[in-house]
Amino acid sequence: MRASLTATWAAKYLIHIGALFVGFLLAYELRRALPIEWWFQGGDAIRVIGWAALYALIGALVEAVFQTERTAWRFASVRDVVALGRNVVLTVAFFLLAIFAVDRGVQLPRSVIPLTAVLSVLFLVGVRLLWRLPRESELIHHLLPTWWRKISDDRTPLILVGSLADADRQIRLLQADADQPYQPVGIVTPDVAEVGMRLQGVPAILALEVWRDQHIPFRRRDEPVPGILFLQDPVHSFGLTPQRVGELKKAGHTLLRPHVLTEVGAPGPRADLLTEIPLEEFLPRQPISLPTGPVEDLIRGKRILVTGAGGSIGSEIARQMVQLGCGHLTLLDHSEFQLFEIDRELGGVKTAMTRRAVLANVRDEARIREVFDQERPDIVFHAAALKHVALVENNPAEGVLTNVQGTWNVIRAATAAKAAQFVLISTDKAVDPSNVMGATKRIAETLLELVPESGTRLSAVRFGNVLGSAGSVVPIFRDQIARGGPVTVTHPDVNRYFMTIPEAVQLVLHSTAVKAARADEGPSKFLLEMGEPVRIADLARQMIELSGKTPDVDIKIEYTGLKQGEKIAEILSDDGEDPRPCVDGILEVMGRTGAGRLDTARLQTLVSAARMNAGHEVTMLLSQAIADVRAPRDARTPS
Repeated sequence: MRASLTATWAAKYLIHIGALFVGFLLAYELRRALPIEWWFQGGDAIRVIGWAALYALIGALVEAVFQTERTAWRFASVRDVVALGRNVVLTVAFFLLAIFAVDRGVQLPRSVIPLTAVLSVLFLVGVRLLWRLPRESELIHHLLPTWWRKISDDRTPLILVGSLADADRQIRLLQADADQPYQPVGIVTPDVAEVGMRLQGVPAILALEVWRDQHIPFRRRDEPVPGILFLQDPVHSFGLTPQRVGELKKAGHTLLRPHVLTEVGAPGPRADLLTEIPLEEFLPRQPISLPTGPVEDLIRGKRILVTGAGGSIGSEIARQMVQLGCGHLTLLDHSEFQLFEIDRELGGVKTAMTRRAVLANVRDEARIREVFDQERPDIVFHAAALKHVALVENNPAEGVLTNVQGTWNVIRAATAAKAAQFVLISTDKAVDPSNVMGATKRIAETLLELVPESGTRLSAVRFGNVLGSAGSVVPIFRDQIARGGPVTVTHPDVNRYFMTIPEAVQLVLHSTAVKAARADEGPSKFLLEMGEPVRIADLARQMIELSGKTPDVDIKIEYTGLKQGEKIAEILSDDGEDPRPCVDGILEVMGRTGAGRLDTARLQTLVSAARMNAGHEVTMLLSQAIADVRAPRDARTPS
């Protein structure tokens, strides 16, 4: 690979020198209009060729300094043309100094110099255009007659919504990729003054205000329904209402956005990464945005380990670690497919970060110790868990082995490896738990208090439901709507807290930064402010409307009854816990510790029952443990 790049640069370097040499000779020929035989018979020809060679040699030295030929010819831009012009001006200047030093340049026609400069730039730019033309499908496309374009182009028409500056960048990306399936045909711009302008042959056809408030169809007769690409947030930047989204979906439009791994030092948007916007992103809700400075200072250059790295939360933590410039990232998961997917995604990002994907189960204590001894992480984010309420309810032993024993294994491995911080991802179902999953997560929180002082700062972060996470109600509704219904809700009054995956992770990272700034090393418990709870029945209706359907007409809503262990409403803090604001969007629990009579012996009894798959005994021991954890301190008896 390295040899191939070196050969490519060498070839481009020689072409650069050749263009300067030929440019000088052609300038002299155009100025003097010499017959062709002069170049073979005239004695002055040797002197002119010598001048050309000197000019090319000086140009080679200038190029060696600025290395403009290391840029990709296919993506040559105005900036590259300016750089080439600078090189030519410097080459001409040094050439004149050299000629003046020899014979004061008396034999060189003065008009040859500016003509040489112009031809040099034209040749250097020309070779880039010749290289780019066969690779630019859109350039060839615009050379074809209109009737032939309609016959030959089977790509999906695409409307871009955003400023002309954003649209210009995206159109260039699309035009540079011959294999992408979209053909830009129009732009909806927020600026009325830009309507009628054209970018790369694509017209600005409508003002955003007009298009947003009026149902103006984009589809032409006998042509496919165009996709609509939003270059910024469609709800909060462009004011798109759920009703308008429903109209667009009903008309058959695919609503897209650039899928970008936002990162420090990584490439920008790519044409092949346009993704359909999930319905939940159009739900009317207030977004959360926090400054990244404190978190970036904490993460930059650090060694990070994420368990459950292939899951919804774990994978987003991994993405944000790349954004924030961590030094080394360890992705740990027991799912081969999910681990492969997140590792492949992050592998497409240009970054100085090193990365390792580790296939391991948090239940395996020896394996986890081995991984931590090898990786030596500075910060550990423990997102691995069994979290589906109904499944864990029917498989309590599995819940204990993963959520309790697995968490204990990771905590002990992190402290043994002298990690600076350990962060447990918890859930609102750990508060006054009415199901096995919630009980296991509450005990996992309490495990932090059983760890001897080790220098590792321990914290748990508790939050509610995450929009779009695996197994949550939103993707279930999305699938039910796609199948034509019915949409199933357990109870008309059931409600939950919601936030998006990136928002939840953003708040997790900020709570981690808060903990890192503390002098104390005792365990901390943070809660994320989730806003107002949302009625699930209302959420179902909104998603049906967003899909362009009418609730209870096109798609029915059916109530199935509460599942075992399910609550009407979730809360984020328990009796005796005193949540107090510490930073925007984050509360810290200041109440009793909650360790109670739960000690390592009691924990081992619970885990032993789980290993024997004694489901009834596991459930009973969990209930006893939760009663002890939640009991007032003065009501407990010594163990």
